[in-house]
Amino acid sequence: MISHPLSSATTRRRFVGSLAAAAGAIFIPPWTALATQVAEAPKSSGAGPRKLGVALLGLGGYASGQLAPALQETTRCRLAAVVTGTPAKAERWQKKYDLAASCLYNYENFDRIADNPAVDVVYVVTPNALHRDFVIRAAKAGKHVICEKPMATTVQDCDAMILACQEAKRKLSIGYRLHFEPYNLEIARLGTTRELGAVKRIQAEDAFPSSGGTWRFDPKLAGGGALMDVGIYCVQAACYATGEEPIGITARMEPKTDPARFREIEETLDWTMEFPSGARAECMTSYNKVGNRLRVEMAGGWAELAPAYSYRGIHGRTSRGKMDFPQVNQQARQMDAFAQCIVEDQPNLVPGEMGRRDVRILEAIYEAARTGRRVELTAGESPKPV
Repeated sequence: MISHPLSSATTRRRFVGSLAAAAGAIFIPPWTALATQVAEAPKSSGAGPRKLGVALLGLGGYASGQLAPALQETTRCRLAAVVTGTPAKAERWQKKYDLAASCLYNYENFDRIADNPAVDVVYVVTPNALHRDFVIRAAKAGKHVICEKPMATTVQDCDAMILACQEAKRKLSIGYRLHFEPYNLEIARLGTTRELGAVKRIQAEDAFPSSGGTWRFDPKLAGGGALMDVGIYCVQAACYATGEEPIGITARMEPKTDPARFREIEETLDWTMEFPSGARAECMTSYNKVGNRLRVEMAGGWAELAPAYSYRGIHGRTSRGKMDFPQVNQQARQMDAFAQCIVEDQPNLVPGEMGRRDVRILEAIYEAARTGRRVELTAGESPKPV
């Protein structure tokens, strides 16, 4: 059994101090040289530095439909191993991607990956509640880690994951692909540079009908419903459009039209985020509605993406005209950026501290919806109903 890494008072004080020191770093504008270099990097035509080996842990739909194909397009990393609890999946992946038998792991023998020099990075793509233990195990195995969003289901789990990676001197990244997508980068640039004036109002919605029957409808595994899955994109968008962290949240769950299907999770959730600058973000997420939009209204104009959060086909326009950026493989750019971060020991654009921030916000949204009260947020602290 893995002991909780925050049991020591001395370690706790040191860790809290490191979180405070890192708080400002997570608001590095997402169009920095790192993101720009990754987004615009040409494909390599010849031999170059060794590609970092990535092990995919959890071979569900996202790993098979998005991450594995993206690893065929990356320039700085490659698929090196897989970890699954289903032997038949391991066999299929071995054949499809020509993996050695020594690079196939299950959840019980996963820790042996420490002895595999071909693996540099473990990408954790399991149900949300399992992220904590696998991230900690990967770090203890000496591997850098990418953890799919949301980082975890509680802030306490985020703390344990960050500390484990710090103690192992391994880097931790969160699977925030839209920080490497040109249209969302432009929204961030326009909002935080105030090129069209200060941000006044944000409208963000990410929703789709789901019939249920998956782990995402089990709050013990998912931590909640649509908010944990796609609503987090609205939280992220509001933060990178303003370059700020929210200070106040109000929220409400809409009445359930299908109580049987949504017995344990929310059907539709609306919330408002207040920012220090005075900007407000009005957001909606649902497993029974349709929505994929981000609109940012500024003092001197506006910008809008629709669709805003899809894997491909994102489009945008502003009060000045149509946006025109290339469509990119977001996951490939995301993983290449992390590989570059590791090799060149650069700052991580989407670190664990950012994932922790967002889980704090998700917790606050649920608290506001549950109590019907405004919840205040203070940097680095738990949400406080007022």
